[in-house]
Amino acid sequence: MNTPNLGYRVGTGAQAGAVFDEGLRQHMLRVYNYMGLGLVVTGLVAFMVSSTPALYVPIFSSPLKYVVMLAPLAFVLLFSFKMQTMSAASAQMMFWAFCAVMGLSLASVFLVFTGTSIARTFFIAATMFGATSLYGYTTRRDLTQFSSFLIMGLIGVVIASIVNIFLGSTALQFAISVIGIAVFIGLTAWDTQTIKEQYAENFDAESRQKLAVFGAFSLYLNFINIFQLLLNFTGERE
Repeated sequence: MNTPNLGYRVGTGAQAGAVFDEGLRQHMLRVYNYMGLGLVVTGLVAFMVSSTPALYVPIFSSPLKYVVMLAPLAFVLLFSFKMQTMSAASAQMMFWAFCAVMGLSLASVFLVFTGTSIARTFFIAATMFGATSLYGYTTRRDLTQFSSFLIMGLIGVVIASIVNIFLGSTALQFAISVIGIAVFIGLTAWDTQTIKEQYAENFDAESRQKLAVFGAFSLYLNFINIFQLLLNFTGERE
């Protein structure tokens, strides 16, 4: 009677697990790197536009400002509908274009709020985002049970925000900010867990690249929204 080589099987399983863990770690680093670079692009564009009167005056003193404000939403919808069919290279190009357009939209932040309060709010948003994303990565709890609530909350916040562009209601903006921060914190944890679970070491390079870009896009959106909503509480106007 032959004795199975259990040591070999255990060793092989451990090695496979180590390879998977290292691959997952590299994948998550790629996601966060894309997101971080996207934030850099957004910040540079926003600062450049806000410090150049020849650029921001024609935009924010005319109806063109509504186009600039709503353009990021168009990119989000395009990403949602095309993510399954576009190549990794196209997804990456669209991501950088989106980050630049978002920077154009956020240029008004530098015109309205002081630099000190913007930096302070960015640090608070980064801390909140980092802690929540870490929770989403490490928790064993299935966060998909909250997905319906989060999606409904997101839709509500988006619709209310668009309506308030034309209403300009302070009370409505306060409610949007409170609810929105809670929604996007939840989405950060859920998206992080989803990105982790979508990873598979047998994906080809094209699939892994596209998955990293879409993951970065999701987390980038969450961070930007947390930052913008927090400004309503911590921002000091010029």
